[in-house]
Amino acid sequence: MERNHREDQCNEIEALDSIYCGELEVLETEPHKFRLPIATTEYDPEVETEGLSCQLLFTYTEKYPDTAPLVEIEEPNNFQDGYEEELLEHIHKTIEENIGIEMIFSLVSSAQEWLNVKYDELKNAAETAKEEAKRRVEEEELKKFEGTRVTVESFMVWKTQFEQDMGITERKEKVAAESRKLTGRELFLNDNTLNESDLKFLMDAGEPIENVRIDESLFQNIDDLDLDSDTDDEDYVPE
Repeated sequence: MERNHREDQCNEIEALDSIYCGELEVLETEPHKFRLPIATTEYDPEVETEGLSCQLLFTYTEKYPDTAPLVEIEEPNNFQDGYEEELLEHIHKTIEENIGIEMIFSLVSSAQEWLNVKYDELKNAAETAKEEAKRRVEEEELKKFEGTRVTVESFMVWKTQFEQDMGITERKEKVAAESRKLTGRELFLNDNTLNESDLKFLMDAGEPIENVRIDESLFQNIDDLDLDSDTDDEDYVPE
């Protein structure tokens, strides 16, 4: 007995209308063309910012279900590039698995499952991107506190430059020069008070300065005096 495709199609339409409770929208009857919506749980038709949704438009071919129905995607919401092509490819694979039997319910259920999986992938990708952005921000904040790693060499270069800029080096050199021990000869030559006291003594005695004769031999061995250690006398020459 030859199959009555027309009757099978009408029976399926009645079953679908009962299953989807008013969501089935029949557009034509010769041949049957009808529309069914699918959407993820998160989708809100009033907001349309979360979730995924679309309309599946089916058209029966003359020999359906022994031949494949025509399927189109309408009103896609929040679809990424390539989603429509991927969904149609997924539906066509399901069609190939169901040739010969009424398949619209299976096609809608399979498309709905694909939509849910795809949206889960979107959410996971968004969460990963958010965590990555947060990690980069935290790394940038940490870099502000890390600064440049200090080595002994870099510290000594910085220290030398800092002391020069602050005048510390100059002050150190001045203090070192002022605190250096004087040799016996330097003590004698720098002590002007000795000269002044001797001259005053001679003048008080009534002796003219011109008559003062200096015996230079008295100063030949002045470095032998225990005024300071010879080891500190940079001008000392052993006899």
